[in-house]
Amino acid sequence: MKKTEMAKLEAYMRRVFGNDTLSVRPQVKKDDSAEVYVREEFIGVLYRDEDEGELSWNFTMAILEMDIEDAA
Repeated sequence: MKKTEMAKLEAYMRRVFGNDTLSVRPQVKKDDSAEVYVREEFIGVLYRDEDEGELSWNFTMAILEMDIEDAA
């Protein structure tokens, strides 16, 4: 993903999730996805999808059972 594209996605996600510490960072050796962090904690991956001239992004976040248990 281009830096300008990641900056727009970061601004959008910060607004939607109400979190100014969220950041979108490039993935090493991949140009169709980026990593999403809150502060320095990795939380998921953004995938770029262009199909029949339409552009979208998919955000995938795995939540581990141990993380839920720690939060309780």
